[in-house]
Amino acid sequence: MTVRVRIAPSPTGKLHIGTARTAVFNWLFARHHDGKFILRIEDTDTERSREEYTQNILDGLTWLGLNWDEGPIFQSHRLDVYRQRVQDLLDKKLAYYCYCSEAELDTMREAQKARNEAPRYDNRHRNLTPEQQATFAAEGRRPVIRFKIEDDREIVWNDMVRGHMSWRGSDLGGDMVIARAADRGGIGQPLYNFAVVVDDVDMQITHVIRGEDHIANTAKQILLYEAFGATVPKFAHTPLILNMEGRKLSKRDGVTSIFDFKEMGFVAEAMVNYMTLLGWSPPDSTQEFFTLEEAAQQFSFERVNKAGAKFDWAKLDWINSQYLHSMPVEKLTDLLIPYWQAAGYEFDSISDRAWLEKIASVIGASLTRLKDAVDMSWLFFTHSLTYSEDATHQLQQEGSKAVLEGVLSALNNGTELTEASSQDIIKQVIKAKNVKKGLVMRSLRAALTGDMQGPDLIQSWVILHQRQFDKPRLEQAIATAN
Repeated sequence: MTVRVRIAPSPTGKLHIGTARTAVFNWLFARHHDGKFILRIEDTDTERSREEYTQNILDGLTWLGLNWDEGPIFQSHRLDVYRQRVQDLLDKKLAYYCYCSEAELDTMREAQKARNEAPRYDNRHRNLTPEQQATFAAEGRRPVIRFKIEDDREIVWNDMVRGHMSWRGSDLGGDMVIARAADRGGIGQPLYNFAVVVDDVDMQITHVIRGEDHIANTAKQILLYEAFGATVPKFAHTPLILNMEGRKLSKRDGVTSIFDFKEMGFVAEAMVNYMTLLGWSPPDSTQEFFTLEEAAQQFSFERVNKAGAKFDWAKLDWINSQYLHSMPVEKLTDLLIPYWQAAGYEFDSISDRAWLEKIASVIGASLTRLKDAVDMSWLFFTHSLTYSEDATHQLQQEGSKAVLEGVLSALNNGTELTEASSQDIIKQVIKAKNVKKGLVMRSLRAALTGDMQGPDLIQSWVILHQRQFDKPRLEQAIATAN
């Protein structure tokens, strides 16, 4: 048997981290078994589906590296197939037309609520005669189509995450609507639980991997698989992603869209690594870093937790920082350029490439997110500085002006500045002014960067010198020291 799994997002919003994590688990399982990973777009909700959301989903999965083997397959292109399968169930007397009005259903629910009963459809139109149907139709009622669910039926399956699962038919809310009413009679828009089963049967899906919030749907869908005489796939219901308070992660907790994470400066490798750890642990519990391919070699549902996975921003930040710190400078520069451009920094990404790579190299070890580079590197792109309180205090220290004048004098002698020659200048100033190295270094940092903390001072000085920013800053600092 060839393993065939699918990810089936609805284009009614941007790619959510919960959907993306489900896609990761599907992808890992398929690759572990040399199977197929199929992308299906469930766009039958015509009122809420948007082309831009579809593109966002495709782009998001591509950015994460979750390449699919088949698809995308659009449900909206298969409406005739669904209608034919509905008709098949009608012909087999496994489904029927229900003419209940919304008012009747509301009255039914209120009565059940008054009796402290769970709301459910009481199957009142299951056995209408042709004459009754004709009467309702003459009244202008448009029927939905319901699938018969027997109350005494027990639905069981062995979930790959949760083990033995059992539902009673009486707990599923009565006969299930599988198609909406049509404007001009006949069979209308198919509903989720019906269309997803038809798709899974036609696409020969062997394993359905999705969030635990679909468990109740699974019981209903198993009945539909059986009604079609199809092999029921195996199911794995993965834990939900929770916030740190234990509630389901939502927009109230900050960003949840995959591209929101990208814009914040998280890299794809870190995102898929972290999402893999949201509910799954590798055999070596100390291993925290792996590529998708490495994770696929080890992945199994025996190591997927039942409990919800808490989303930890600090852990994601740490994982992202480790990827950034070990990233080749060429790749890091490619990723940082868009952030610098968005910040309005002036440079030519081609002719200034070598200079930009030096900036990326000097700040890379301090990055947590790519977006941090905007604040960390602004000093390399600006002509003049605003001093922090600590920097101003340093420039006003006794001896600070003298050492800065000594540094400026050495630069004016035409010395080509490199990391080695900058060290020589510092030594010369220490000797000539008879001061300690700390005073020179602190004064130089304040003068060149406007602050007392920042990236490596010597490397920063060389970078600034290449733009001829160092001399004007020394002159500005000397004036401030006065």
